[in-house]
Amino acid sequence: MIRVVLTVLLAVALLTASMPAIEDAGRDTVVERLGTEASHIERAAGGVTADSVAVADPSLAARTSLVVSAPTGVLAAPIDRLALADPTRTDTTTEARVSEGAALVYRLRHGSVRRVSIVPPTDAIGISLRDGPIELEPDGETELELRLVDDGGPTVRIARAG
Repeated sequence: MIRVVLTVLLAVALLTASMPAIEDAGRDTVVERLGTEASHIERAAGGVTADSVAVADPSLAARTSLVVSAPTGVLAAPIDRLALADPTRTDTTTEARVSEGAALVYRLRHGSVRRVSIVPPTDAIGISLRDGPIELEPDGETELELRLVDDGGPTVRIARAG
């Protein structure tokens, strides 16, 4: 009986000592996975512009879709908010500002707002968000649609699918 109690106490002590490392690993996992998701959006924007011409009518525009997945699970830190936003808006970014493109903005539970820039495929093509910031599922998947429109120049317009 004494061995069982000592084993349980030792297990609790080891778990308590390792919790900060587990939390750091969870944050690192989320940062890495959201960087990968931002890269997926950049590649999809580049793909829709590769062999297409921008048109004024969005219903005729070249388009593609993709699914953005928020990291979840035991080894991922919980995300309070996840959105695609205009990086020039001060309420959605941190101190750094970006002049073009979009940003994947997120806040980890009990953390500050962070962002990952989504860079346009080329200097001649812009990225815009239809209807302002696009809220994404912080604990699941969100389908996005990208269209190549002529909005004063070729622009990849991103919207929530559906």
